[in-house]
Amino acid sequence: MLKITDVRVKVLTGDTSKLCAVASIIIDDAFVIHDIKVIRGTEGCFIVMPSRKTPAGEYRDIAHPLNTETRELIKNLVLAKYEEELANQAA
Repeated sequence: MLKITDVRVKVLTGDTSKLCAVASIIIDDAFVIHDIKVIRGTEGCFIVMPSRKTPAGEYRDIAHPLNTETRELIKNLVLAKYEEELANQAA
């Protein structure tokens, strides 16, 4: 099982879009994934892995978890850090 050793979140303030924040995670103190987006949806916030637009106009993930367990781990850690950063800004 991979170990996420650091999570960094930059909260986007003053933005009226659904994009709330951008996050980076470090895995096993050896590998980083940047540009994980925190999006505000109708049922709360969720994450979107980094992606790029194809010539056909579709978006394809550049990096993503291969199983649900890992996706949930990343989602929970990123959203918890996002909430923590929001609380720090409000204080």
